Amino acid sequence: MSTPDIKDVVKERYGAAARRVTTGEGSSCCGASASCGTEIDPITRDLYDAAQTSVLPEEAVKASLGCGNPTALAELKPGETVLDLGSGGGIDVLLSARRVGPAGKAYGLDMTDDMLALARENQKKSGITNVEFLRGEIENIPLPANSVDVIISNCVINLSADKDRVLREAFRVLKPGGRLAVSDVVVRGEVPEQIQKSLLLWVGCIAGALRDEDYLNKLHAAGFEQVSIEPTRIYQIEDARAFLTGQGMDVDAIAPLVENKFMSAFVRASKPANAAAPGQKNLLNIVKCC
Repeated sequence: MSTPDIKDVVKERYGAAARRVTTGEGSSCCGASASCGTEIDPITRDLYDAAQTSVLPEEAVKASLGCGNPTALAELKPGETVLDLGSGGGIDVLLSARRVGPAGKAYGLDMTDDMLALARENQKKSGITNVEFLRGEIENIPLPANSVDVIISNCVINLSADKDRVLREAFRVLKPGGRLAVSDVVVRGEVPEQIQKSLLLWVGCIAGALRDEDYLNKLHAAGFEQVSIEPTRIYQIEDARAFLTGQGMDVDAIAPLVENKFMSAFVRASKPANAAAPGQKNLLNIVKCC
């Protein structure tokens, strides 16, 4: 599938999810035709505790389509600037804004117009003012270099066909010493390709999850340091049994091949404190040589 095709499918499925929330039908992890609603789906359920959801509009909670809770693990501090990649209905942006306080700022970035409209309506209902939702793609973040303290994301990077560019862009907009703290779907170990594709369809609808080793290597290649991957929810074969049976697969036969290999994980990384701003390295070289 080409990059434009992936983006079109993401827009259609997540736009449809936003419209269902807006019309009171509830959300779904896999688009309008799916049967994995958020109330029963083992991927999206029980990610936020009642103390968090009770202070947010119901629509923001219903539109949560992630696989983790990055705001609970990002260790946000008052006064920080936070960017959520693929912000959807805005739940993680609104929670982040409350954590960083009035002196801080929380940005949400999404390419789906229906989700942006829903997120802005949720912001209005919440009364939280230190929030701004931006339209754009995570491969081309519409913010200046060195402008963000923390980047979070909730199982969206796995949907990108160009993860290297996403991570380079994240590195660019982070301030020196800034940190990446995202939830994402990760594959651990070797899994037969056909089975992996089917399971990733279940986990993330059209997910293109990386192996943990590949994820770490891409973070290092983008310039990050102190990289780590911490499993937060390991998917059991029983969780996917209904879906896989519907795909004509012998679940009992493939169970030993996939057990404990698909997981939601918390991915951490930091931008070096001495990282040069764009153009600074060349300037330093000119000063040194002249």
